[in-house]
Amino acid sequence: MEYSDTYDSPLGKIMLAADDAGLTGLCFEEQTSNARFFDEARAKKTLPVFDLAKKWLDIYFSGNVPEIEIPLHFTGTAFQNEVWKILCSIPYGETTSYGEIAKILAARQGRSRMSAQAIGSAVGRNKILLIVPCHRVIGANASLTGYSAGIAKKRHLLSLERISLDMRL
Repeated sequence: MEYSDTYDSPLGKIMLAADDAGLTGLCFEEQTSNARFFDEARAKKTLPVFDLAKKWLDIYFSGNVPEIEIPLHFTGTAFQNEVWKILCSIPYGETTSYGEIAKILAARQGRSRMSAQAIGSAVGRNKILLIVPCHRVIGANASLTGYSAGIAKKRHLLSLERISLDMRL
């Protein structure tokens, strides 16, 4: 069974989704790309994982490093899940590029190289924003590239983490 809840953040309402295994989704309400993921069929319910996620978000939006472990349940392909696990390893206040993630994954798979575009596609399908920090992935030239919640939110999140970049598009 899938459940949903909401959180009021400084950047707008956040939708949360979970099942018995863990958090399956976290996105901003206005994200049309994830709208079907939070459909009305999901039961509203208070779950411990939602309480943990909300506490994590409270700490994060206060400008501090959340050190709360939240059980995550990735629901993508094996490739996407591997990329999302790498995203989880990007430290608060730091960034990486799609190319760097491609190098990491290629090395893990014993390949000489991997497409940064394939990585970008998997990053773009991340359903657990913020906690799986896809906003910390930037272009090779430190440019802000796509973010499913919008570049303005990405810019705000990076600023909240005190990441200083030349943020010209």
